[in-house]
Amino acid sequence: MKKRIIFATGNEGKMREVRMILADLDYEIVSMKEAGIDVEVVEDGKTFEENALIKANAIAKETGELVLADDSGLEIDYFDKAPGVYSARYLGEDTPYEIKNKIILERMEGVPKEQRTARFVCVIAAVFPDGTEKTVRSTIEGMIGYEIKGENGFGYDPIFYLPEYGCTSAEISPEEKNRISHRGKALQKMKAML
Repeated sequence: MKKRIIFATGNEGKMREVRMILADLDYEIVSMKEAGIDVEVVEDGKTFEENALIKANAIAKETGELVLADDSGLEIDYFDKAPGVYSARYLGEDTPYEIKNKIILERMEGVPKEQRTARFVCVIAAVFPDGTEKTVRSTIEGMIGYEIKGENGFGYDPIFYLPEYGCTSAEISPEEKNRISHRGKALQKMKAML
C-alpha cells in the first residue's frame, strides 16, 4: 500500500499541477476532498509561510498524516505588493478571475513598462505525522501585461507576462509552466526534502 500525502487544497487546477510534478514520488497524492476532509480553515496569517502552515497544521491535526499545503499569490510592485497573501480574496472571494484580471488591467492603464513588475510567490509547507514542520519558498518574476491572453493556467496567469518567453503564463504549456513556475519550483524543492 502506497503512503499518502494529503495536499490541502480544493483547487482542481492546483491539484493537477501538484500531481504532475510529484508523480515520481512513491506516494499517493490526494486532495482534501478525496481524503474525505471538510474543514474550514481560516487563513489569517500575515505571510505566505504563516498561511501555508495554518492550512497544513489544521489538516494534519485531523488526519495524523503527512500534509502539504501551499499559499501562493501575486505581488504587483505598483500596488505595493498587493494583492499578495490576499490574492484569492482580492476584489471579493467570489469574484471570477476574469473580472479580477480586467480590473487590475484597468487600474494599471497607462502605467509604464518598468513600473509593471510583478511576481508570483509560492510557499509550500509540510507537516509530518510527528509534528515536524518545513517550508520552502519560490518565486517567478514577470510583469503585468496589457491584455488578457492564453487558455492554459488559472487565476492571474492570463495577465502575468513573462518577458523572456514573450507570452503570459497562461500561454505556455503545462509542462513548461511546471518547470519554471513559482509552484513548480517550490514543489521541486519540497520533493527533494521528502
